[in-house]
Amino acid sequence: MFYIYILYSQKVDKYYVGQTEDIEGRLISHKTGISKYTSISDDWILVYKESFNTRNEAIRRENEIKKKKSKKYIEWLISESNMD
Repeated sequence: MFYIYILYSQKVDKYYVGQTEDIEGRLISHKTGISKYTSISDDWILVYKESFNTRNEAIRRENEIKKKKSKKYIEWLISESNMD
């Protein structure tokens, strides 16, 4: 499975959208500063994810979310999810 995921940092009040085959591994790399953009904070938490059968599908969905450039859209996605 492949995933798109959204992380949130309360310290910097920002969201990060990405895609991966290994969510746990990516979350560790984001929290430890290995990923450049997310190295600005160490309190990233997973707030949203979607699963896909192929990487191409995940990349398409990641790009769709990023193209909206909308914090409100991201917050709507999170509010509609069942990740609790």
